[in-house]
Amino acid sequence: MNDFSPAVMKTLLKQAGLRATPARIATLTLLSQSSKPLSHAEVSAELKNLGVDKTTVYRNLNDLVGANLLRRAELGDHIWRFELANHHDEACSLHPHFVCIDCGDVFCIDEKYLQARDFQLENQNVTVKEILVRGHCNNC
Repeated sequence: MNDFSPAVMKTLLKQAGLRATPARIATLTLLSQSSKPLSHAEVSAELKNLGVDKTTVYRNLNDLVGANLLRRAELGDHIWRFELANHHDEACSLHPHFVCIDCGDVFCIDEKYLQARDFQLENQNVTVKEILVRGHCNNC
């Protein structure tokens, strides 16, 4: 899905069985334009100008995760972050994340750096669902 227009957002919401409210459309639009997963606080701060309160943001994020339109990840710092789920767009596919242990910045890592989805671990076959890399970013 390369077209993140309001019409496409409305269609996705309706297909997921959710009402296409202005707050939900704004939430999906914001996350479609973000280069990294965003926390509830970051989404709330961005949507405050549109008159969307923190409680509505919280409920919408959870509803959108429940409808498989968003993915929720906890990246080791006890903060849930949200990003678009895969809807036939490579940019939205499952991919690893980097978290700076100094400043807390989060970056998406291109999945081509980590190709294997299945591997052997202690004589058990496992399927990787999420990969998190922690370290120091170039700014720290």
